[in-house]
Amino acid sequence: MGVRREGREAAVQFLYQRDLNPSSELADLNVFYKMRGLSPSARRFSDALVPGVLASQEAIDALIREHAENYELHRLSAVDRNILRLAIYEMLHCPEVPPVVSINEAIEIAKKYSTDESGRFVNGVLDRIRSKLPRPARTAQTAATGS
Repeated sequence: MGVRREGREAAVQFLYQRDLNPSSELADLNVFYKMRGLSPSARRFSDALVPGVLASQEAIDALIREHAENYELHRLSAVDRNILRLAIYEMLHCPEVPPVVSINEAIEIAKKYSTDESGRFVNGVLDRIRSKLPRPARTAQTAATGS
């Protein structure tokens, strides 16, 4: 498994844990990493994602509500909800990651950790959001050029 996939999976697992136990603190992330045995490289990648998702969660959840047709946020499975949160955060705040990469990673994580239908559901929601992004779907943006 690649470092970024490992980091994304760990991020989803921590977000899931926090979703089910809201009293979990960001400080608990270090304990979680130790328990999970996450590699240092994957840990650095996950550390870049988790705080960002938590800080942006209200806006991210609003996007999920808007684009998950016929689904209420609280009725989504906790796994799918947190996979969506992570992928949306990446699409909005990680210009070095092409949106289609975030979507493909989310689909694979959903297939691994959720139901048989989750991959298609996650793909549908994320693709609707991707279609409204003001950036190319298949290329990364560089910090120097902003495009």
